[in-house]
Amino acid sequence: MRLLLSSAIALVLSAVSWLGGAISVPGSPPELDLSQFKDHQIITRDVCIIGGGAAGTYAAIRLRHMNQSVVVVEKENHLGGHVNTYNDPVTKVAVDYGVLYYENQPLVQEYFDHFHIALEKVPVLGQRSTPRRIDLRTGTPVSPATGDMSSALAAYSTQLLKYPYLETGFNLPNPVPPDLLLPFGEFVKKYSLEGVVDIIASFNQGVGDLLQQTTLYMLKYFNLNVIQGAMSGFFVPSSHNNSELYGAAQNELGQDALLSSTVLQTYRYEESELVYAVVQTPFGKRLIRARKLIVAIPPRLGVLHGIDLDESERELFEQFHNTCYYTALARIPGLPQGTQITNRANNTNYQLPPLPAIYVINTTREPKLFSILYGSKEHMTEAKVKASMTRSVIQLRNAGIPVEPPQFVGYSDHSPFLLTLPADAIRNGFYRRLNDLQGYRNTYYMSATFNTHDSAQVWSFIDRLLETDF
Repeated sequence: MRLLLSSAIALVLSAVSWLGGAISVPGSPPELDLSQFKDHQIITRDVCIIGGGAAGTYAAIRLRHMNQSVVVVEKENHLGGHVNTYNDPVTKVAVDYGVLYYENQPLVQEYFDHFHIALEKVPVLGQRSTPRRIDLRTGTPVSPATGDMSSALAAYSTQLLKYPYLETGFNLPNPVPPDLLLPFGEFVKKYSLEGVVDIIASFNQGVGDLLQQTTLYMLKYFNLNVIQGAMSGFFVPSSHNNSELYGAAQNELGQDALLSSTVLQTYRYEESELVYAVVQTPFGKRLIRARKLIVAIPPRLGVLHGIDLDESERELFEQFHNTCYYTALARIPGLPQGTQITNRANNTNYQLPPLPAIYVINTTREPKLFSILYGSKEHMTEAKVKASMTRSVIQLRNAGIPVEPPQFVGYSDHSPFLLTLPADAIRNGFYRRLNDLQGYRNTYYMSATFNTHDSAQVWSFIDRLLETDF
């Protein structure tokens, strides 16, 4: 139920909260008693941010530039979210196996420039590898993709140009264009885009069943900026270490980044000027009180632990479905250096492998290490993912590659990944209602769910929201 306070009560609550004292509001989560917290346990900031990934970290840095005080609550012992970097203890080479590239956009350059981190452009298609298309169910070779990719990309780009509002956020017109609600496989057939499916599959990893996924999400993921990067190159730090960005941000935030910390309970009173969060840190419980709350984690009910959702918030978030995505780094004895294995399937539409499956085995900057990208529709444990990866790698023996089982040195579960909705929910105005949550109960949402899984696109979305609401 929503908690309603009269204006008078709200003013009293606001004043008492800043001075300290007990808060007892009927219908709230377990009562918040400020007297349980000593002065050194109370953190007062303009904005409390839950989540220190790409969205939460960027929002924190930008807000500080806007002269607002922040605190970031991050469950891991470092910032970075989907960024995963392995530092080889022998060669000292840093190897990224999570986020790899950034688009050539001014805000990307400005963000890295702020930390004095140099960028360089790198090609992606054909980079450092000899690609082989193999059906990893059997180890048999798969023929090259058919169709004219160049003309198909041009036709696909023409479709993207119809929907400029997809570039940032989900500000969809009413009614929603029917083409956006088609299964992507039907959209491909309708506009004769068969030649672009293979390259989209190479970039839209982690989206589940590509052909059954709603076209809206595929157009947002494989957008014009990604096409430009695919053709002309993406940016990477000159150090080739994506964790450098988040290490620099962590240093700048200092004690304003609460690492290895989790939210136990939030308290958001609808007519109050303040929000509260009780947080478990390595140094004990802390009480954060702030004027605004930013939730920079996926809005899935299973993820929003401790956040005092009301019925309207819960009713929206429970409609989301999600895909599952995993990345690993491994030594694969017997796999030649510089080899890339693209998993494609014989006897399927567009040669796309049925999930769960490896998407690709990629060479890395460290010649003896390979990244393995893997997707599934339902969540899998680490043990099951690694066992499936191992079985698929062993199938390479049938392709004449004398491999041994992979020796894993890094692993990350990026689930829940892409959050999606059925076409009917989109048609019936879900995203209008979701956008209306921005500012509701002094809370704002800034994650890939509100734009797409692309760091530059997430940062662009955040910039617009900060400019209008902060």
